[in-house]
Amino acid sequence: MKNVITIIVFFASILAMSQETISLDECYHLVEKNYPLAKQTNLLENQNNLDVEVLKTKKLPQFGLEAQATYQSDVIELPINIPNISIDPPNNDQYKATLSVNQIIYDGGLVNASIKAKEASVKTQLKNIEVSLYSLKKQINDIYFSILLTQEKEALLLAKKQQLEARLKEVKAGIKYGTLLPTSDSVLEAELLKVTQQQADLNISKQSLFTMLSSLIGKPVTTETTLETPIVSETVSNTLNRPELALFSLQKQQIEATEKVISKQNAPKLMGFATGGYGNPGLNMLDNSFQPFYIVGAKLNWNVFDWNSSKKQRKSLQINKEIIDNQKEVFTLNTEIELDKNQSEISKYQTYIASDEEIISLREKIVETAEAQLKNGVITASAYITELTNLYEAKNNLNAHKIQLLMAKTNYNTTQGN
Repeated sequence: MKNVITIIVFFASILAMSQETISLDECYHLVEKNYPLAKQTNLLENQNNLDVEVLKTKKLPQFGLEAQATYQSDVIELPINIPNISIDPPNNDQYKATLSVNQIIYDGGLVNASIKAKEASVKTQLKNIEVSLYSLKKQINDIYFSILLTQEKEALLLAKKQQLEARLKEVKAGIKYGTLLPTSDSVLEAELLKVTQQQADLNISKQSLFTMLSSLIGKPVTTETTLETPIVSETVSNTLNRPELALFSLQKQQIEATEKVISKQNAPKLMGFATGGYGNPGLNMLDNSFQPFYIVGAKLNWNVFDWNSSKKQRKSLQINKEIIDNQKEVFTLNTEIELDKNQSEISKYQTYIASDEEIISLREKIVETAEAQLKNGVITASAYITELTNLYEAKNNLNAHKIQLLMAKTNYNTTQGN
């Protein structure tokens, strides 16, 4: 009994694997996670952390070590002789080693402004990645709904094949008993071969589409994978939720952060410093021996006039803001035009579907009559196949229009940012 249960579980697992399904939302999630561009998110965040840490070090004491040995062709000497006093001139060879420490006391907020500008830049770059990944959704939509359409066509071809096989059995029986012409079955057999060819073509197309989908989402999917038909509600709204709009806002914030850095560059900066050393001579140039020495102090640096460089830079940044506003205006206009196009397609396919259903209802009655006439030898197999093909073309059109309606609604929501 235990072995039987194990076998059942094993085959159930195989069946579950062979019936793997995937949804459109899952494809969106996978492309945002696995597409190579998504790897840049962590890289940019890590880079930003390092760059911010580097900027913060400017607030810390800066140490410098220097050593030098020189030989001078001439040295300072007193031009006069002082009685009873002998002053030796400095040596021509001199040596000095120093350790200096510089500490910013006040920088006008330049370091903090630089850190905020860097963070604003990274936010813009991250949003740019999000925009690029979002643009892949339409590519996913094209492939996903193309596969759905292929699967629907396969199902219809299988149904047509089964119906042809059923009619072929009836025709063979009619030929056997002499009620139908001997060649009636050949037409049906030829049509069955044609259906088999169409199934092979669809399988090749589906394989290609699945390969593209697998490459985009970074997950292996095969022709055995079933794609769930999404339930799409068309959200008609005047509000756009596209990430591009947030990108435009972040770009302007980045410019504003850069403006603050520029305004801080000419602010007064106060720095404390200390230098300790050991050399020959030391600070006393008249002492020809190795001596320790030190210097401490503070210095103020203030660029009071920069020939209007900062003003021109800020004016240039203001022009950049206007360019971004223009880009936003263009993007909004193009998006609204695309939404109108999507809305027109939705209305078109809704109209098609209504007429498709009427056509199918009529075609089914015609085929039903043709089946009876074929059995009784009233019409030829070729005439029956013509009517059957017309019915399946009508059904194929209905399925295609339903898929295209779903795709149009999905593209509408994608374009709107929902």
